[in-house]
Amino acid sequence: MAGPAVLLYSALMVVPVGVAIYLSFTDWDGFSDAAFIGIQNYTHLFTDPNTTHSMWVTVLIVIFGSAFQIGFGLMYALALRQKSRTNSVFRALTYYPHVISALILGFLWNAILGTKGALNTLLAPFGIGPVGFLFEQNLALISLIAVIVWAGFGFNVVLFVAALQTVPLELIEAAEIDGASRWQINRNIVIPMIAPVVTVALILSLIGLLRAYDIVVSLTGGGPAGSTSTYAYVILAQSFGSTKIGYANAQAVFLMIVSAALALLVTALRNRSDKAAEGEG
Repeated sequence: MAGPAVLLYSALMVVPVGVAIYLSFTDWDGFSDAAFIGIQNYTHLFTDPNTTHSMWVTVLIVIFGSAFQIGFGLMYALALRQKSRTNSVFRALTYYPHVISALILGFLWNAILGTKGALNTLLAPFGIGPVGFLFEQNLALISLIAVIVWAGFGFNVVLFVAALQTVPLELIEAAEIDGASRWQINRNIVIPMIAPVVTVALILSLIGLLRAYDIVVSLTGGGPAGSTSTYAYVILAQSFGSTKIGYANAQAVFLMIVSAALALLVTALRNRSDKAAEGEG
């Protein structure tokens, strides 16, 4: 009974990944026959200035993006944990950006943060600007991270709010009776009980940030001077903007390995923490 599902999964996932791995060891340009060149594409990854720069940009996005998405998302969810009409409205507003295409969100914020965008138009009467939110290298990267965090923030909030509903109220009420503060309750009861959901949210956030591409295309186009070119953006540029298909596949395989390694690392750390807590118990 599982045969059709296995065949479909193999056709759509396993086979394409296998082909990508094979092509990553070739110099295929998309037209002529592929010639095997060993690990040259992989060694070139760490000597290509465009690729190495995009790696650092992606690292910054992953570090700050995951910290804000998970940290602020958890705090926001804790503030909205109680069921009320007001909280329901704020939950819906928070999740709304996740429903819209990331490409559209990038165009929207480009219209807001651009040189002649809405924000600079509002600042002009005060003698401020135009501020190069998207045209000064440091500001452009900060703006990109802010928009990416805003776009993915709501999804984490929904996950955390759902997880918080599973925390027994009796435990919280008992802790309050014993004189525990709200901070102590959240730290010692609530957060440990929703830790598995936090782990899943962190893994999804890390993988999503590593693959950041859509918003980059519509918001900054990788500029200025490549300051916002993410690793995924460079991969697509190599694939569609040139004939280095073999090299682009090597970049994609490396990204897949890094994503899997991060997911395994986070899961291992979570399991180690759980075992330590059980040992203390």
